[in-house]
This record gives sequence, C-alpha cells and structure tokens, in this order.
Amino acid sequence: MATSSAVKLSAKGYSGVKERLTEEKETDDIFEIKELTADEAKRELVDLISRIQGSEEEYRAIQDHINFLEAEYVAVQTLDFLNMAIAGDWQLLFSTNLLGRPARKLRLREMIQRVEPDKLNGTLTNIASWDYAETGEQFDSSGNFSAVCTYSINQGARMVVDLKDHELRPAKGSSIPSDVPGLVGLLHRAMPKELFDPSAHALDTTYLDADIRIVRLTGPQHEGVRNIFMRKGSIEIQPLL
Repeated sequence: MATSSAVKLSAKGYSGVKERLTEEKETDDIFEIKELTADEAKRELVDLISRIQGSEEEYRAIQDHINFLEAEYVAVQTLDFLNMAIAGDWQLLFSTNLLGRPARKLRLREMIQRVEPDKLNGTLTNIASWDYAETGEQFDSSGNFSAVCTYSINQGARMVVDLKDHELRPAKGSSIPSDVPGLVGLLHRAMPKELFDPSAHALDTTYLDADIRIVRLTGPQHEGVRNIFMRKGSIEIQPLL
C-alpha cells in the first residue's frame, strides 16, 4: 500500500460542513453527500469531528458521512493485504458511543489503538495517555494505561477480541500515584467503554484507507458502536481560527 501524505484541513473546508448542519437543508445534505468522492467525504468527516460542539445536527452529519463511506467501501480481498493495511498505531478520533465522564483530576491526552497482526491472529492494544492531579491542584503524574488484547480473524476480516490484561505505566520521571485503584477507576469512567474492555466483542472493518479506519463493534454491550481512527501522523488537523 502506498504511503499517504499528510492531509491538511483548513477552516475553509469546515465552512462547507457547517452550512449543512440545519434541518431545513437536510434533504439537500443527503444529495450533496452523495455527490462527494470518498476522499472528499473523509476530509469533511475528519474536519467536522475536529470541531464538534456536541449538537444533534453535528452527530447526524457525522453519521451520514460514516454511512456514505461504508457504502462506498470495497472490502480488502486478501489476508496479507488486510494485515498490511491495519498494522500500526491508530489514533481515536471519534466513538459513536458517548464518551465517559470527565474528571477534574484526570486529563486524557490521546487514545491509540495499536494493531500487530500475525496471519490469522494478532495483538490489539488500546493505549490511553493520561495526566493525573492526585491532590486536585495540578497535574503531577502522567503515563499510559493499556488494555492488551489478542484477536483472531474469522468471517473474512472480522476480528474476535479477547482482553488479556490491563497495564498502568507511569511516564519516565513521573511520580507514582498513591491511589492507583482510584486512578484506574477514573480512567474506566473517562475512556469509551469499548476501548477499556472489548471482551466478548468482534470488530468489523467497515472502511479502510491509508489514513482512516472505521470499525463497527458486534457484541453484547456495544453492538453497532463505531470507532473512527486515523493513522497516527497521517493527518494534520488545523484549528479553526
């Protein structure tokens, strides 16, 4: 698979998305999305996610773009190509599952899904980078929290996931919190639940290119939840000025 260059998203590109987020234009929006190429729809989706304020119209627009990309996607045909395409670090951009409850003592800097394939099996690790203010006054420790999973592939490209362990690693030079269970509890409440513990679930890749990966969960607790990832470092998101 060819290496992708960085995609820069500007405020100008976002203006086209904002104009769609009104109920009066809902019919026109559906038509306009259908007129886009997959690459244009992907850019609009990432642009909207990077500036979301939490309105129902924004969530509806995100879902419309996800549906469009999934409908346009042609699934990978061989295991070798699938493994090559999904391997690496993917940064979480968005989950259709509502994110957990934020806490004043905890700051999540980013969440990464690391995929390490090995033919029909592999390792999938969800990594949350955190800062923690144990006294509640300033962030005095930091590190990574990992949900380490194994997976096996069946039914084409479906990844059946099994949680193996949770790991908490303070950063080099960081102090170790005295209340580790309390920190883990805050992480559990703050992270999307399907990333903290994806046990008994399977992941279907519903869209995949060099930059973006969309995954649909199948399982007892998170059925239909979609995670949108970007390959780490492949997309430069510019703030709206």
